[in-house]
Amino acid sequence: MNIAHPKPSAALRPTREEAEAAVKTLLRWAGDNPEREGLTDTPSRVVRSYEEFFAGYDTDPVALLERTFDETDGYDEIVLLRDIRLESYCEHHMVPIIGRVHVAYLPDRRVVGISKLARVVEAYGKRLQIQEKLTAQIANTINDVLQPRGVAVVIEAEHQCMSTRGVHKSGVSMVTSKMIGAFREDPTTRRELLSMITRPNVG
Repeated sequence: MNIAHPKPSAALRPTREEAEAAVKTLLRWAGDNPEREGLTDTPSRVVRSYEEFFAGYDTDPVALLERTFDETDGYDEIVLLRDIRLESYCEHHMVPIIGRVHVAYLPDRRVVGISKLARVVEAYGKRLQIQEKLTAQIANTINDVLQPRGVAVVIEAEHQCMSTRGVHKSGVSMVTSKMIGAFREDPTTRRELLSMITRPNVG
């Protein structure tokens, strides 16, 4: 089952002016003066940045996968998109989660354009997240819509909530995976996938 974020209704969403006022409050709380020259446009810039950082709330991941192709000449082996750049945001501290995502599926008659897989990653990544939930959301959505024989998602990422605050441990990656269908049930298929993920890039 697909895991969705609850989304506030338009009536509950603050206005741009309210959002900018909130940024000014944070600037004052941090100890600075939002009226000084270098900060006068900062609230507006931050709000525009947030529109980009959290654009995933306005994207329907299911709709991205609805256009599929049946003409595959019987292709039924692994389709893998490696090293999709991930830019997400920790829901506990609102700081970046930066890494890469590997997405694979075993087609059952239908395939989808590979850019759509990357867009699903971005749609869920551009939201406040924890990595475990993000991994499951991507895998479950692909499984629900495409109904393939198997889906696998592996995410490797560094969390700035750990590297820039708290324990201050940089260079530490968190790895999560979600295996569905053949990737979970068939050890040979899972080993083949993992060897493809770790294989050096062609060329």
